[in-house]
Amino acid sequence: MTNTILFPSSFFDCKRVDEDLEREYKAVIETGEYDVLLFSYDDWFNNGCLKLYPKVESDVNAVYRGWMMQPAQYLDFFGQLRNQHVCLITTPEMYEKMHVFPNIYPCIERDTARILTFPLHENLDVAAIKESFGKFMVKDYVKSVKGTEFPTFFDQTTSQEEFDHWMEIFYKYRANLLTGGICIKEYLNLKRYAGKTNEFRVFYLNHQIMSACRNSLQGGFTPEPPSCLIEKYRNLESVFYTLDYAELEDGTWRIIEAGDGSVSGLSDGQDYSAFFRAMYHCLN
Repeated sequence: MTNTILFPSSFFDCKRVDEDLEREYKAVIETGEYDVLLFSYDDWFNNGCLKLYPKVESDVNAVYRGWMMQPAQYLDFFGQLRNQHVCLITTPEMYEKMHVFPNIYPCIERDTARILTFPLHENLDVAAIKESFGKFMVKDYVKSVKGTEFPTFFDQTTSQEEFDHWMEIFYKYRANLLTGGICIKEYLNLKRYAGKTNEFRVFYLNHQIMSACRNSLQGGFTPEPPSCLIEKYRNLESVFYTLDYAELEDGTWRIIEAGDGSVSGLSDGQDYSAFFRAMYHCLN
């Protein structure tokens, strides 16, 4: 079966790639190693109806590159694709394992921040949380609300009233994207170079290190994560996933994020063509 990359279409034209993924699409075409499929963004994300362009007449294996989905939505996506002769390399079980952080946490616990988990909309006792963590951040099981006025972290000075206020704002920002539950995560003090943290995103495919790139706009002079640490996590329970590594103030390294490879973005400044050439070699 041929190697195929599946992208969402533009909202405005189901036969053109999503504008935000155009650089990836062009890089895939440039390699000359893949077939490319599109699915209608509007029909799928707004109506749950999967329409492929072009139609597929015989079985193909495919790598999805696109937007995040809730695990239940991905399960439906996977099934509808199978009915149209497309088999994604990432099964729904793999997707949920890597996409929902508490699921993968036991496998990486020794090299990541500690967490506490709670059901959605439960009243959280900030005093009890402060007994576990000096500083902590708030996410759902998948994402934070980074890039908003929501605090980067809370600490021992945070009152219950303040915390409750911010949680109301958190729920408004995440809205229908809320996934799983609430994840209270130990805040790690990251080392900075010229004001930027030193983070790397590593893509793993077929238990090989496919790509490792700087991921926080830091300069190219910063230290890289220890190879032994990156190698340690080549065999997690998925075929295609990402781990983000960051340097702490004391010079040690920790995993700060995990994700499914299908919906993890490429780093700023990354060579897109090299990324998809590396993907081809890991697939074959």
